[in-house]
Amino acid sequence: MQHRKLGRSGLDCAPLVLGCHVFGWTVDEATSCAILDAFVDRGFAMIDTADTYSTWAPGHKGGESETIIGNWLKATGKRDRVLIATKVGGDMPNVGKGLSRAHIIRSAEESLRRLGTDRIDLYQAHFDDTAVSFEETLEAFASLIQSGKVRAIGASNFSAPRLADALATARAHGLPLYGCLQPHYNLVTSAYYEGDLRRLCLEEEMGVIPFRALEAGFLTGKYRSMADTVGAARGAVVARILDDRSLDILRELDRAALQFDATPAQVAIAWLLAQPGVTAPIVSVTSLAQLAEIFGAMTLTLDARTLMRLDMVSA
Repeated sequence: MQHRKLGRSGLDCAPLVLGCHVFGWTVDEATSCAILDAFVDRGFAMIDTADTYSTWAPGHKGGESETIIGNWLKATGKRDRVLIATKVGGDMPNVGKGLSRAHIIRSAEESLRRLGTDRIDLYQAHFDDTAVSFEETLEAFASLIQSGKVRAIGASNFSAPRLADALATARAHGLPLYGCLQPHYNLVTSAYYEGDLRRLCLEEEMGVIPFRALEAGFLTGKYRSMADTVGAARGAVVARILDDRSLDILRELDRAALQFDATPAQVAIAWLLAQPGVTAPIVSVTSLAQLAEIFGAMTLTLDARTLMRLDMVSA
């Protein structure tokens, strides 16, 4: 399988990242491990998680996803076949949040313990923290890199001006650069990334691994009315974006899916893969059947007319 360089991080990966925020939340441990096995055995490697997954679930305190991944690594011995991407900075109950040196160092050690590994391949700033200087944050990341506990760093949920400032600070002080960005980017949320943020990523040759590639399942076509969102685990998220524009996007996905004998989800991912600078979309699944469907997007090439129609309805 052809790999893509993850910007200037020094890492490369197949063009799909497995999102693991559902592990321990809407997916039990046995199914999570089966999904991980199937993903890696098909030649994919990067798995994305965070220390805060899944603090939002009743009775959870965070670290559930990392713990399941760690248990799987221990049981299978597949550590050298995967790239582990995790994040720091989100609110961990009774622990803290943000990008201070103390919190980053403490959180890294806890993530390493839960994952049962001696290194994190890609350690990402989960959210921007305006209360802490870029210099302090990057010095903390530098110390983790120097100790061999982290291989590369990335940013998530950063605006273009703040990301540019972080890169400038790194260069001015000889500190490590964020090698990739994890933006909220898909056909529904394209305005967030397209524009200044995309221009910056292209200019800086940063890797881009968009999260919520299927917008909480909406772009699979499973939600077509408010009634469809009732009782669904991510129904409230979908309800916020369910409007005439998003339904127009879904209708265009349906048209393209029919043309290419594909599914709306496969078309949505193929569209992302065709966007300038995108390295690998992050996609989460709750079953092996869903994962098999997603694999189908890897061999789907959309023609220029289809891409143009999707661009237009997205914009």
